[in-house]
Amino acid sequence: MTNEWDLTILYSGFDDPAIEADLASLDDAIAAKNALAADAESRTHSELLASYISLSETIGELSSKLYEYASLRYSTNTADPDAANMTGKLMEKFSATAAADAKLERMIASFDDLEDLISDGFGEYAYLLRSLKKNSRYLLADGEEALLSKMKISGSSAWEDLQASLTSGVKADYRGERIPLSAVRNLAYDPDPSVRRDAYEAELACYAPIREAVAFSLNSIKLQMLNECALRGYESPLDKALKDSRMKRETLDALIGAMEEYLPVFWKYLRAKAKALGHENGLPWYDLFAPMGKSDRKFTIPEAKETLISFFEPFDGELAELIRRAFDENWIDFLPRAGKVGGAFCAGIPSAKQSRVLTNFDGSFSDVITLAHELGHAFHGSRVFENSILNQDYGMPVAETASTFNEVVAGGASVAMAQSDEEKLNLLEGQISDACQIICDIYSRYLFETAVFENRPEEFMSADRLSELMTEAQKKAYGDGLDQSCLHPYMWVCKSHYYSGDLSFYNFPYAFGGLFARGLYAKYRAEGESFVPLYKELLRATTVNDVEDTAKIAGIDLTDRAFWEAGLCSIAEQIETFCTMVE
Repeated sequence: MTNEWDLTILYSGFDDPAIEADLASLDDAIAAKNALAADAESRTHSELLASYISLSETIGELSSKLYEYASLRYSTNTADPDAANMTGKLMEKFSATAAADAKLERMIASFDDLEDLISDGFGEYAYLLRSLKKNSRYLLADGEEALLSKMKISGSSAWEDLQASLTSGVKADYRGERIPLSAVRNLAYDPDPSVRRDAYEAELACYAPIREAVAFSLNSIKLQMLNECALRGYESPLDKALKDSRMKRETLDALIGAMEEYLPVFWKYLRAKAKALGHENGLPWYDLFAPMGKSDRKFTIPEAKETLISFFEPFDGELAELIRRAFDENWIDFLPRAGKVGGAFCAGIPSAKQSRVLTNFDGSFSDVITLAHELGHAFHGSRVFENSILNQDYGMPVAETASTFNEVVAGGASVAMAQSDEEKLNLLEGQISDACQIICDIYSRYLFETAVFENRPEEFMSADRLSELMTEAQKKAYGDGLDQSCLHPYMWVCKSHYYSGDLSFYNFPYAFGGLFARGLYAKYRAEGESFVPLYKELLRATTVNDVEDTAKIAGIDLTDRAFWEAGLCSIAEQIETFCTMVE
């Protein structure tokens, strides 16, 4: 076990001959798909569909392998020119199939015998093919698809890379040292209040030299998304996000409505925490993640491994074994360093049926929970890797289900093993703090992104204007729970979720995943071991169902606000316990 991930399951380096061989194979497959599109009218429906699926699988397998290698290399060193060059080269290749894909998908969607074909040999791809038919109305003309795909390379994708490069490379002046942004943000969890405050001030100051450039990135990406939605016929970026998420507006409305109703409960928690820390006007931002109670535990990487295995072995041996493999086989890049992106993520590698996890681990219990979260994504990946590569994509809302389920399991196990009231308070508050993030903070991000899309057609939003919108959103989401004179105006700079040219509103899925996971965990508590196979089937089915149909596997109606309120009620009970303990 090492502190850095091993990518040799993909390639040994950019000079690996296998890369050139795979690039050549990718070129051949792309040429074959373009030829298929040119000759499509001469094929029978069955022949055309079989060739389309076969070539799409080949291109998907090769492109995911090549792209993940370049992307993973880049994420740990944004100054790596080989990784940046490979990413650009691959995006150029991917754009070469845009016109062919548009034509073929439009033709397949128009087949009057599509259902017969699904019944006669193509049943494995039923959801994919029906989705093609349903979504064909949003396709542009073949040439327009190709042009838009090419323009994204120097448009939204370039702006996204700029934000990642600037935020990963910027340094904060903290107590006479220049440290990476990810490192100074980690100090928000330090037990020393002076460290937290100094780190907060150092973090805000470090955004000054990059904020206008990042503002250009955000404005450009959001304008491109607005223009694309108008061209394709979506009502709005939110409409597109919901359709991409395979989710009904009724489900989102039920979720957001329940969140809004329970916001005052979270404000009560924040006020109680503020009072316990000696603040009279709500909690200042720099103490939002202040640890409560007392836990002297600091985890080494091997200790984190054994702790996680002990948490999950009682739930499922297969999940515990995946965690053991992730540590032993070097799936995880643990420590912050210059040039490495901040935060944490999990990337699936379909060709190897494995995942790779990036964290910025500093040994806190919060970092152990982060590992549990990301390894939940890896477990989800292990389920969907059972499907064809064309059936491995899932929508944003269910993307956070397995990860947050892992958090709930780990949180419950940690409180149960607390050795004192002080430690119990520490662990309980950590869970409530995380829940506050997926409700209050996610709601603020949802409000902010909504405001950005509403304002962008009329104005180019400066860094000051974006900061104003961010603080307005935070005031609505956190209410009097936070000291409204001490918020975080630059959360729009450091959150990468805003900077995708393909995904908008990557915020409500976290609330969805958090509350959905709590509902699933309640079923596990009620049903015991018999729930585990059902849970695994639900995860596998996320790629071949709308989210509402996925939930029905567990007997859940997502358009029923009462379901979401039940999950929030379980958090409210924890908050009552917390308030009693600190009083």
